Amino acid sequence: MSLRWDKYIWAVRLAKTRSQASEELSKGRIKINASTTKPAREPKVGDKISVVHNSATFTYQVVQLLDKRVGAKLVVDYLLDITPPEELEKLKLYQASQQNYRQNGSGKPTKKDRREIDDFLVDWD
Repeated sequence: MSLRWDKYIWAVRLAKTRSQASEELSKGRIKINASTTKPAREPKVGDKISVVHNSATFTYQVVQLLDKRVGAKLVVDYLLDITPPEELEKLKLYQASQQNYRQNGSGKPTKKDRREIDDFLVDWD
């Protein structure tokens, strides 16, 4: 069975499209066995995939090869998540800092807020 890295990454749902998977591999955002690789190389059972997302690095191990895209529930049969807990904490910390960056109610008013402002201004005149 001939398989490419970009197709495998797309099939196990680490990227939404195959072209995105190819681009991420080419730019080095997804590393195979701690090094950059070309999208056309063939994956092997036991290879480790490192995906950088925000500030955390997620690590997966290839358990089994596949030739078709699988449902989200079946991904665990083909890919083993070996991400250290420290990386998950980094992601939670990043998400918490982003949540505090912009509070609810600041920024552009909602449609309801806009209507209330308009009603208030009509009565003002």
